[in-house]
Amino acid sequence: MKTDTYRFSDCIFDLYGTLVDIHTDEGKAEVWERLSLFYSYYGASYTPEEMRGGYERFTRKLSAGKEGLRQDSHEAFPEIKIEDVFGALFEEKGISANEPLIRHAGQFFRILTTERLRLYEGTREMLATLRNNGKRIYLLSNAQRIFTEYEMNSLDIAQYFDGIFISSEHGCKKPDMRFFEKLLKKYRISPNRAVMVGNDGICDIVGAKQVGLSTVYVRTEISPMEDLPDADYVLDEMDMRRIAKILCGGKSK
Repeated sequence: MKTDTYRFSDCIFDLYGTLVDIHTDEGKAEVWERLSLFYSYYGASYTPEEMRGGYERFTRKLSAGKEGLRQDSHEAFPEIKIEDVFGALFEEKGISANEPLIRHAGQFFRILTTERLRLYEGTREMLATLRNNGKRIYLLSNAQRIFTEYEMNSLDIAQYFDGIFISSEHGCKKPDMRFFEKLLKKYRISPNRAVMVGNDGICDIVGAKQVGLSTVYVRTEISPMEDLPDADYVLDEMDMRRIAKILCGGKSK
């Protein structure tokens, strides 16, 4: 079903798989070898096997009762604060770590596990086009602040957004209506003038439709395996020019 795109004043985006192409791998032995070495610098001695086991154990403990609708998206437990896991690993060894050290441990882990981090072709140009056409731009992402905030800076896209909502800071995640509603309320966004763009049929599209948003679904290689959702617009592959045209109603400057 096509929607009157001329009415869109507010454009809400997912991040990973929609604007950013990412691939991480926590299964590599090298990750846990180097992370355990990092911790040993500060007096917290782990073998690589103990480090991986502790990470998984504290993640499960902090995530208890918080599991989402499914576990095949980019972040398995996005509503916890992942820095609490890295802090617990220090505490378990009797080390009182301050916030910067805990954050740096988490970001070192992210760097070790990241195999690919890049913008989809045309992302900056698409965001600039929306800006030039007077659109307000927001991010609504199931993610961790200590990763996402810094990755957006690294990719030089943070400046395009009027508001950034990351699930680890709000205690809930897409497709939970509360997460969408928090964004709409804070920025006084009218659902009938807003559109959600994402690559996940449940988290992005079903969640957005529950609060009355129009929707654009784009299938990418890191989209969950699922049937095409009932979105207002469906793209079978990434096409930033087409996204810009849809959101600007064919009048992009």
